[in-house]
Amino acid sequence: MHPLSTYRPEEHEKEKASNAYLMSLIMFIVGLPLPIVNLIATVVFWLGYRRSSFYVRWHCTQALLLQLSLFFVNSYGFWWTMSILFGDESLSNAYLAYLFTAILFNLSELITTIYTTVETRKGKNIRWWFYAALTDRLCQPRASHNFMTQ
Repeated sequence: MHPLSTYRPEEHEKEKASNAYLMSLIMFIVGLPLPIVNLIATVVFWLGYRRSSFYVRWHCTQALLLQLSLFFVNSYGFWWTMSILFGDESLSNAYLAYLFTAILFNLSELITTIYTTVETRKGKNIRWWFYAALTDRLCQPRASHNFMTQ
């Protein structure tokens, strides 16, 4: 059983944890053409709360992992598009397939992030497939204290 499955976060923890996802939504809109903007904002938010309670740290880390993978998908698409617009590359089926896949990945991330923002604000622990297991490995409750009092 995951340590957060029975944990009831306090109001300030719910707010901070949901803000980790909200930050990525806001930066997604602001920095849409440049993938690095969203990643930088999420890293800054994670750095600011990496010493918070386990609940907050865990959600900040999960949001960061998603933004990191999204960064690679979007950066590759961005530079491929630039090479088509300003370089020697031409429009191809491979590019269109990648663009379609990247758009689907971004749309699913957007929907999932909105859902997670709302549910985390309610105090629910939302675990994303694949990212939750990585987050568990990277973010552990501190052994020296009860994680609920950190």
